[in-house]
Amino acid sequence: MDTTVRSQVDRDDVARAGADGAKLRVLLMLEIHEGSQDRFLDAYESIRDQVARVPGHLRDQLCQSIEDPTQWLITSEWAGADEFLAWVDSPEHQMMVRPLHGCVRGTRSLRYAVARETDKNHPDAHPTRTAGRRAAAPEARPAAPRPAADGVIRCALSFPVMPGSEDEVAHILSAYDPPDPRVDDTTSLRRTSVFMRGPVVVRAIEITGDMGAAMAHVARQPQVRRVEEALNPHLVEPRNLDDPQAAREFFMRAALAEAFQRTSVRPRPDDERATRHAYLYPVRHGSAEAAARLLAEHDEAVLADPDGPLAATSVYVRQDLLVRVVDLRPGHDDDLAARLGVDPRTAARMAELLDGHDDLADTSGLRRLHEASAMASVTDRRAALTPEVTA
Repeated sequence: MDTTVRSQVDRDDVARAGADGAKLRVLLMLEIHEGSQDRFLDAYESIRDQVARVPGHLRDQLCQSIEDPTQWLITSEWAGADEFLAWVDSPEHQMMVRPLHGCVRGTRSLRYAVARETDKNHPDAHPTRTAGRRAAAPEARPAAPRPAADGVIRCALSFPVMPGSEDEVAHILSAYDPPDPRVDDTTSLRRTSVFMRGPVVVRAIEITGDMGAAMAHVARQPQVRRVEEALNPHLVEPRNLDDPQAAREFFMRAALAEAFQRTSVRPRPDDERATRHAYLYPVRHGSAEAAARLLAEHDEAVLADPDGPLAATSVYVRQDLLVRVVDLRPGHDDDLAARLGVDPRTAARMAELLDGHDDLADTSGLRRLHEASAMASVTDRRAALTPEVTA
């Protein structure tokens, strides 16, 4: 489970270290956000069994510091450097480690070729299940974004652009020809929505099928390449698009962790006319995850009503960034509670987690929050899929 930026020199060093067939030991040191231990452990549990099935993976172990509970260590052992590098450079790795992004503050990775060992015939090639707060693993969840009830996979990226470049960035992200939606017989692009609030950009992406295949397909499209090259000078963190590793790491940093995702329990024909909105909540430092849980509590209750105002909703978190993407059914444009995910049951608790919004119990408070969090829609493109693609 390696989420660090690695230069080509580092990569070559690892390859040389394992050139003689030696096994590889990887140490990944992580610092997690305070209060996010349970979420971190859930993320680890959702990844561990998948990593255990990667060719060349032998075993790994999760350890917590006895002096500082925010300091963790993952050690993994691989049959060789080639197997490890093939996995860590793959799109599958990028998607697999996504659940860790929202709860990890920083990482450092070290790699060693195994020179000597004892107990080398140890039979247990799978991770132990005793780390942290529980001895038994919960039901495993896939690390990649999961399909919702409608079979659609939804994910989001967010990145900052240079102040003053917002208008040009909005033009770049809206004035290009869409890529071919068909990826293969089982995978297709469905929808891409781009929102901005100030210098913060959010891309919400929908696909059916295999996320890794969809990402590789999009990256090969020449019009997408031109967009990314035009966007690069305006980014706070520019990418070297000629370096696949640098580009991959940029998108890993931009990925938002999924905190909640649901569609209505009973989709309706008019859901195709639902309007999409996005909100960037002004959360207090360290409060994004707690606020995300409140939004999820609200949305789950509303989506359980088949005649409710929401067709679908997704909540994403990364550190102090909290984004909610909402599909609002026709006729509910004035429903601020549904738009914002705040109702009388959660208003007081949500107000404690937001910066500068102490009263959300009435319409005026909700209006102020709407003005402070609503993102501008830059583009919302739905793919014109043929029956053969959607079948």
